[in-house]
Amino acid sequence: MAWIYLVGAGLLEIGWPLGLKIAENPESRVRGVITAVLFMGASGTLLWLAQRQIPMGTAYAVWTGIGAVGTLLVGILFYAEPSGIMRLASASLIVMGIVGLKLAHG
Repeated sequence: MAWIYLVGAGLLEIGWPLGLKIAENPESRVRGVITAVLFMGASGTLLWLAQRQIPMGTAYAVWTGIGAVGTLLVGILFYAEPSGIMRLASASLIVMGIVGLKLAHG
């Protein structure tokens, strides 16, 4: 169950940078900030639950990795951010690190 919490926390981690992106627009500033804060709280809560069984360093690395790669993909898919080979290759290294940490933990 801890790994489900951790993956969920990582996926929710994508929501707060997205909320801050939404907040860049003056018309949606309040909605964006509220979105960011809600996602931060939900993500942090699931991370806390996961860390009860997964070592802190592993949990934090996986959490930030999922959030980083997920945010990169959201930026590419919805905000026309660059998707060059070096960006995607670097993101794949993060994913490989996440998989390695999971395999090392068991």
